[in-house]
Amino acid sequence: MIGIENKTTPLVDYFESLGFQAHLDSGKKRIKVFTSSKDENRVLYEGVGVVDLSYLGIIELKGKDVLDFLHRITTNDLKDLPKEGIRKTIFTTEKARIIDLSTILNFEDFQLSIGGSENKSKVIGWIKKYVITDDVKVNDANGKYTLLELVGPQADSFITLVCGSVVNDLKPNTFRIISTDGMLFFLMKILDENDNVRFRFLADVKNSQQLLTFMLENKGIFDFAFIGEDAYESYRIENSIAGSPNELNDNYNPHEADITKFVNFKKGCYIGQEVMARLETYDKVQKKLVSIKFESDVDNNNSYNIIDSAGNEVGLVTSSILSLRFNEYFGLAYIRRGSIESGEELFARDKSGKSIRILLRNQKQ
Repeated sequence: MIGIENKTTPLVDYFESLGFQAHLDSGKKRIKVFTSSKDENRVLYEGVGVVDLSYLGIIELKGKDVLDFLHRITTNDLKDLPKEGIRKTIFTTEKARIIDLSTILNFEDFQLSIGGSENKSKVIGWIKKYVITDDVKVNDANGKYTLLELVGPQADSFITLVCGSVVNDLKPNTFRIISTDGMLFFLMKILDENDNVRFRFLADVKNSQQLLTFMLENKGIFDFAFIGEDAYESYRIENSIAGSPNELNDNYNPHEADITKFVNFKKGCYIGQEVMARLETYDKVQKKLVSIKFESDVDNNNSYNIIDSAGNEVGLVTSSILSLRFNEYFGLAYIRRGSIESGEELFARDKSGKSIRILLRNQKQ
């Protein structure tokens, strides 16, 4: 498997002060579980959980040409992104391979790009490579901001408790500054990859700590919990959401990763546009990202290739997990279209040669 992201965040010390336990992994503090990973995962489906996403790559861009520049080098239409608007776009190479899937926020005086932490340095380097005479300045902003996300069916009601009725006027893929109970933060309403609404909070460390304390003290009847890495990763794979760097990297293109909803095929040229257009026009996509179920136990630390019944290699497992919700081993894998469409038997094979039968899952749970 490709390595997971660096999930050290400025809020780990705060969580430790509340009595939660972090552990060191390669010199980095991380919170994999707050109370019970199984219960935290349940909350994501039945209640409302808050996830610390401050480990994501946050890049600050300044200059009068930023939106026009991003419009010219990424896949989506950004020229008309309004103030307090949010839009996802993909940085791609000349061969239309994925550099990163990024969420762009327009503050008018500056813009933020939020994407994978493992891909952040690549995105910054890519932007600097193509800035020639454009008025665009780019800075790493991870120490400046923290990022929290509310997930779960009770999120709509819980967010009103936190922010008041202003939430009712917030349209999808927009954000607004909120000042309440001595706290100041930006509230985002975002449609995720499966078109579900999620709420995110962007703030400095102090205001995020106050916000988290407020949630804990005022959760009332809500089925509320802090969500650790293990529960959130299981939720991601259960819901077939491509992650960085496992699925979103320069080995694959947006067609293969099934993220073409963030590509505007009507806009003019951008880096990788010709290849993207050919793939779309001539149906040349060779593999697809799919959700799989393993028929027996797997080692999540192992690498697995996908093979057919004749032993031919037809794909690669990019993520795997023992599902906390279903108590079965699930995964995500890139598999050749022909093997998917034929319905033939497929197997996951590790480096030792051991093979495990796999089945294709429905893409959403």
